[in-house]
Amino acid sequence: MHIPDGFLNVATSAATWAASAGGVGYALRRVNRELEERHVPLMGVTAAFIFAAQMINFTVVGGTSGHLLGGALAAILVGPWAGVLVLTSVLAVQALLFQDGGLLALGANVLNMAVLGVLVAWAVYAGMKRLSGGRAWGTVAGGFAAAWLSVVLSSLAAAAELALSGAAPWAVVVPAMGAVHALIGVGEGLITVAVLAFLRAVRPDLLALRRASSQA
Repeated sequence: MHIPDGFLNVATSAATWAASAGGVGYALRRVNRELEERHVPLMGVTAAFIFAAQMINFTVVGGTSGHLLGGALAAILVGPWAGVLVLTSVLAVQALLFQDGGLLALGANVLNMAVLGVLVAWAVYAGMKRLSGGRAWGTVAGGFAAAWLSVVLSSLAAAAELALSGAAPWAVVVPAMGAVHALIGVGEGLITVAVLAFLRAVRPDLLALRRASSQA
């Protein structure tokens, strides 16, 4: 889903840079105002885990592969605004050190995965938790749905940007990206649920920390 340099035209690249800068700037203000010092180590650990997990690819179909996006996991563990910053830092390091996505396309990648992906994931997860009344199935169903939808919508946003730039026809890139990432989203959902189940079993205080922050 990382868009490399050379695929987006100047107008699309500039627009996505502006939109992602606005989203990250707003997230930074919210984090400075709302998060407590005790949440900072969890942000660092979450970023490190997602960065490492994104290095591991799993096979999908037809020679394609996918990896963890992590937007839902970040949103659930540290909240939506801190999650935006966590994913942004991961994407920036990947672009600067590993050339995974280009610098000119970094605005689009941050917008798609760090801003849209995280905020959509949080909205879905929070909605499912409210519907479940805080029951355990809400965590499982909400985590899976949030992860799956964040991957699919992020991929469709990337497809739209490629189509707007003339890199590929709408009729080709949108269904191709959507279909492949619908399958990748299943893997994302399963990984997210597995991590949440593990944390619920061994470190329920981490999830409780997030709930306490949300209610503050």
